[in-house]
Amino acid sequence: MSDTHTYSSDVAFTPAVKAIQTRKGSREGYAGVEARGGWRTEIDENLAAFLGEANSFYFATATADGQPYIQHRGGPKGFIKILDKNTIAFADYAGNRQYITQGNLSENPKAYIFVMDYAHRRRVKLWGEARVVEDDPALTQSLMPQGYRARPEQVILFKIAAWDTNCPQHIPQKFDAADVAAALAARDERIAELEAELAALKGQPIPVI
Repeated sequence: MSDTHTYSSDVAFTPAVKAIQTRKGSREGYAGVEARGGWRTEIDENLAAFLGEANSFYFATATADGQPYIQHRGGPKGFIKILDKNTIAFADYAGNRQYITQGNLSENPKAYIFVMDYAHRRRVKLWGEARVVEDDPALTQSLMPQGYRARPEQVILFKIAAWDTNCPQHIPQKFDAADVAAALAARDERIAELEAELAALKGQPIPVI
């Protein structure tokens, strides 16, 4: 990273943020986080598992003068790949050809990833820097989910500076349509089994006690 921070959480807790935390009474608590080293900076087993189950996330970049932009990225579970303990990557599919994210990264590498798990009401925030790789077909192919119907145009590499989780407060619980369909199919199958068992029992004579 180009910036030097005393704590990893300083990527978000700037002096202005800390001043407001002090004024509103939360600085002491976050100072305790800093005393323990700040936020995590390396991918552990829990984060790896969380990212491995994700099929969607929001990717934020900004122009050189700070105008933010958020773009959605999605794919089958596992489309976010872990390259090493600090780096994740994904194939960037061809889309509407606006190239706002790529343009922003060309002049400002700072980026942010926000991953939501609505079903379990969990979220993960990742701060870092990103860059676009256009001239590595082998890397692009290695990151492309097998059998997924999309055209990879390039690769985005994201180097993590810090990451943190949030509490589930106010996260609405939602489920993917495919998961709901699978649950309903399993329910209907079980109902059919029970109906067949009931019909068989009705056809049997009543035992004499």
